Amino acid sequence: MPVFFQQQINETTRLGIWKIEETEDFFKNNVPQHRDVTHPKKRLQHLAGRFLLQFLAPDFPYELIQIAETRKPFLPNDEYHFSISHCGDYAAAIISKKSRVGIDIEIETPKIQKISEKFLSPEELSAFNIQPSASVTSLLTLLWSAKESVFKWHGEGSVDFREHIRLSKQHEGDETIDCLFTKTKTGLTIRYHYFEHMVLAWVVS
Repeated sequence: MPVFFQQQINETTRLGIWKIEETEDFFKNNVPQHRDVTHPKKRLQHLAGRFLLQFLAPDFPYELIQIAETRKPFLPNDEYHFSISHCGDYAAAIISKKSRVGIDIEIETPKIQKISEKFLSPEELSAFNIQPSASVTSLLTLLWSAKESVFKWHGEGSVDFREHIRLSKQHEGDETIDCLFTKTKTGLTIRYHYFEHMVLAWVVS
């Protein structure tokens, strides 16, 4: 079982990362696909994410998953709140019986520096001391992942990353970031964890 990382957040919330080493047939024999995914790599990631849901909660009714107009997967009866993310050979998922959740996993890439001003406000660039000429790939990947996790937590689309998801302070000691989701004036604590050249971020409301 290639469980790369897992964490029991509280008695009703759990997350995990699956390192994808299996074939597509392995996953197809265990979980349904739910939607047409033509690219083989993306299809494998898609199936692994749904398999991970079952691993995290053996009674997870994955056959009931529906896709909203915003492309967010959900269960009609909200038996579980959940979120899935993939990158490279990894799939990440978080599930909760009681709380809205969001998760994102990202592999570090220098390309993130070219788009930093598209998802970070001038105030955020200043707060996190990000200079145009500095090499801060790791930090920028974290901040992007943090905002993606909030976007998935919200789950209703129409989110401007610069305007609606405001990051204010990083607490490296306990691996958290303070956030204000301005659309609903909701204060959030984003949690994260670094791996080698990869970062995981998640939100539990």
